[in-house]
Amino acid sequence: MKILFVIPVCLSLILSSCAQKPEPCKSPPLLEGALSAFIPGQHLRVFEKFSYDAYGQNVRVLAAGKEGNQTFFVDRLLLFKEGVSYKIHYHNKTCIKTALKEPFRHIGVPHDAHFLNQMVLGSSSLPGQGLLVNNWNGTVEETKEHYLLTFTALGCVPLYTLDFTQKGELSVMTSFFDLVEGIEDPNVFIPPSFCDSVEVLPAKGGAGARSFISLL
Repeated sequence: MKILFVIPVCLSLILSSCAQKPEPCKSPPLLEGALSAFIPGQHLRVFEKFSYDAYGQNVRVLAAGKEGNQTFFVDRLLLFKEGVSYKIHYHNKTCIKTALKEPFRHIGVPHDAHFLNQMVLGSSSLPGQGLLVNNWNGTVEETKEHYLLTFTALGCVPLYTLDFTQKGELSVMTSFFDLVEGIEDPNVFIPPSFCDSVEVLPAKGGAGARSFISLL
């Protein structure tokens, strides 16, 4: 009798542990926030404020950075359904339009990523003092490069990404902050009128990007 009782209990525990294992996920479809990215090989540090619309497949990015002794500012609008990328210069009202051939990539954990572990950032001694996160790793199929990802366990919000070359050298380190679900101003995805008459240039070549972050 005891054996018959133990068997369903063990099965229940096994099924429960399988159900609790995190699965790859997508971030909220409407997201705004900021990120900082560091590219060691180029001594390049970039700060970006972005708006992300997975429904309409639109991304707007305001980026500022420093490469060596040179500082730069970039305003880019990516309209994936229309297949057009805008590089906007408000100071002289000019615009560069380029054909966008890359497919839209959702922010999230890729479906073929491997779950590593779950941990608490901060303190777990009292409620509200820590954040439960999941860590993932994987390989980009097109480039054979490796990555490490940290997303919140609840909501699938990105926190950190580390991208590595095929040789295992760190290529890009990205951290996210001030993330808010929703789009404050939907007009952010409408190009300015001085871009209307600009000719669309051919798409630039290059390997596929794992996400809009690596694309930018």
